[in-house]
Amino acid sequence: MAMSDKKGLAAEIREFLGTRRARITPEQAGLPVWGGNRRVAGLRREEVALLAGMSVDYYVRLERGNLGGASDSVLEALAHALQLNEAERTHLYDLARASTPSGRRPTVTSSRVRPTILRLLDSMSGVPAFVRNARFDTVAANALGRALYAPLFDSPLFAQRGPVNSARFMFLDPASRRFWVDWDRGADDAVAFLRSETGRAPHDKALTDLIGELTTRSDDFAHRWARHDVKFHRSGVKRLHHPLVGALALPYEAMELPSDPGLRLNFYTPEPDSPEREALDLLASWTTTGTVVSAGND
Repeated sequence: MAMSDKKGLAAEIREFLGTRRARITPEQAGLPVWGGNRRVAGLRREEVALLAGMSVDYYVRLERGNLGGASDSVLEALAHALQLNEAERTHLYDLARASTPSGRRPTVTSSRVRPTILRLLDSMSGVPAFVRNARFDTVAANALGRALYAPLFDSPLFAQRGPVNSARFMFLDPASRRFWVDWDRGADDAVAFLRSETGRAPHDKALTDLIGELTTRSDDFAHRWARHDVKFHRSGVKRLHHPLVGALALPYEAMELPSDPGLRLNFYTPEPDSPEREALDLLASWTTTGTVVSAGND
C-alpha cells in the first residue's frame, strides 16, 4: 500500500497498530480476563488504552491514523503497551514523523556510489562485498560478490531491466528457492525490511512501485506484506547453495553508509580455514578483478 498520500499513511498506521494489538493476549499483557466470550484474538482497544495510560477515545484516534502531534511520551507509552521491539518502535516513530507536516518532505535516498566506496569494494578482494540501496537494488559489487551472487546477476529477470534486485529475484524467479536455502526466512526478512523502509521513506516512488509490483505478481509477497512485520537488517548468517561451490553458511554484516543515505555496505566474512573460506577462495580463483556498478534507480 502506498504511503505517499494522507489516506495511505492513515491506513498504514491503522493496520500496523491493529496487527500489533491482535498478537498480544490479555494474559501476555498481565491483564485479567473476565468471561470467555472475546470477539478479538488479541487486546481490545480499551485494554491498550489502559496499558498505555490514555483515554480510549485518544487511543482510537491514534489507531485510526492520527499520529500527527503525538508526543514522544505518548509514543513510548504506546510502544510499551504493544510490546514493540526496537524495529517496531522505530517504525512507529517513522509513521508519526510522516504524519506531521514537517515530516512529509521527500526523503532523499542515494543511488550513486562514490569513488571512495568503489575503491573500498575493490580492496576487499578476499570477501564478497556489495552495496545495496533500501529497495534491494545492488548498485555495486566487487568481483567476488558478483561471483557469489551469480544466480541473481544471471537471472533472466534482469537481462533487459536493471539494476539487479534481490527482492524481485526472491519472489519472481523460481531459481531463488535453490539459491537461498532458508528461503522462507529470507522472504520474511526481505518483506519486513521493505515495510520498515516505507516508514522511513514514504515518498519513495521507486519503492512504492516495487511493492506494488511484488504484491500483484507474488502471492508469497502479498501474504507477508499483510502481516505488517518490520525488521532491521544488520548481521546474521546466510545459507546459500551456489551452483559451482555448493552449500555455504556465511556470516554477514550490513553497514549503513552515513554519507550516502539509504545505501548499505554488505559483506560476508567466513571463518579462517572453514569449508566456506576454501569455497570462496576457489570461487575467487575463477573470477576477474574489478567492481561491477549497476545503474541506480532514482
